[in-house]
Amino acid sequence: MASKNKLFERRRQRNRTQLRKKSVGRPRLSIHRTNQHIYAQIIDDVKGATVVAASTAEKDLRDAATSNVEAATKVGKLIAERAKAAGVAEVVFDRGGFLYHGRVKALADAAREGGLAF
Repeated sequence: MASKNKLFERRRQRNRTQLRKKSVGRPRLSIHRTNQHIYAQIIDDVKGATVVAASTAEKDLRDAATSNVEAATKVGKLIAERAKAAGVAEVVFDRGGFLYHGRVKALADAAREGGLAF
């Protein structure tokens, strides 16, 4: 029986392979979710550099709860705002091995409302 980590890694690789086919030079909005925090960063894979990042571990977002849908929504809005300031309008969404549900979906929807296209 496959372990949880191996299954997670398989989902992550499957998702990343599909993104490479669709990306066509667009930066990647990559997310990482833990039990306490959610992290988002926009990565330019051509340069191999992070353009902008946001997470619930930052001082201004740590005041309230950091592991719920509301916190993920705040991070999504913040990453969209920072991306627009950096001149990024279109990205591809890299959910990693995480299912598109709950906090991951909330972050994605908030980023779309903030003006990111993906």
